[in-house]
Amino acid sequence: MKWTKQRLNNLFFLLGVAAVVVMLFTFDVSFVELWQHLCHAGYWLIPIVGVWIFIYGMNALSWQTIIRSKCKEVKVGFWRIYRLTITGYALNYATPVGGLGGEPYRIMELSKDIGNQRATSSVILYAMMHFFAHFWYWFSSIFIYLALAAVGDLPINTAIGTLLGIVIIFCLIAFYIFSKGYRHGLVTKVIRWLGHVPGLRKWSARFQENHAEALHNIDEQIAALYAEDKRAFYRSLLLEYLSRVVQSSEVMFMLLLFGIDCGGGFSGLLITFLHSFLIVSFTTLFANLIGFLPMQLGVQEGGFVLSIAALGLSAALGIFVSIICRVREIIWILIGILLMKIDKN
Repeated sequence: MKWTKQRLNNLFFLLGVAAVVVMLFTFDVSFVELWQHLCHAGYWLIPIVGVWIFIYGMNALSWQTIIRSKCKEVKVGFWRIYRLTITGYALNYATPVGGLGGEPYRIMELSKDIGNQRATSSVILYAMMHFFAHFWYWFSSIFIYLALAAVGDLPINTAIGTLLGIVIIFCLIAFYIFSKGYRHGLVTKVIRWLGHVPGLRKWSARFQENHAEALHNIDEQIAALYAEDKRAFYRSLLLEYLSRVVQSSEVMFMLLLFGIDCGGGFSGLLITFLHSFLIVSFTTLFANLIGFLPMQLGVQEGGFVLSIAALGLSAALGIFVSIICRVREIIWILIGILLMKIDKN
């Protein structure tokens, strides 16, 4: 088993390296233009890349809150959770339908500390919390847009109103689905649902038969967090949501780099931050809707260009933001796969 896990670790490592190579050769600009964009960013690259130290730290605290709630008798250090968080997201960037790499790796590594079933339920719970926070982020962005439109800062018309209404309905449906999952578990239902996919019927039936008890236990552990420790549940959700808010500062730094500060002063910086909030919200919504593409190639870039243009800013700025964000992703993927070899437990 130890040898198998080592081989899997090496496979994940090679996957991360391959992702970096692919990303380097899939920029929509030449290396000369890329270098020019990097030179333009200059010292601003430090806060743009550095803010993710805090974002991943909040993600790790959110996940650790879940682990501690479920495994009070086992202490897993924050630094270990922090490393697994960064590496997991690095692998998620590298795989289509984000999670095919990061989540299995986290389960494999965390099982060394708390056992396979509890590691599985903790990772699934954190993944659910991560997406649940996304929906709250998108939901709150609707009201931020409406508030800015009310003061005349952003346009509002029938088409925009219809789009905002669709997003609200989309989020409300997601809230209902998540509430059912948190109350009753969802792993068994997902495996059963996969049985309706052509070619997976026999696999689903066989998997349910062979792992019925384990699936039941995992679902019970998922449901237990909300039922028995609401304080940990809401603390984890708040940390995940706040990490999205902090992520908005990454785009704000780039807007400030271009001298876009909405008149300066506190009110100008606040509006600039709220614009950044909306840009990240729209881009992540767009990217997650088409999340089956590996590393969301072209999707994230298109999302940034569209969202920035929708706020009345130039498409060139959207291209710059997308390129710098891609560079930041490459840097953190490199950090994540290096931590994979450092994180020996």
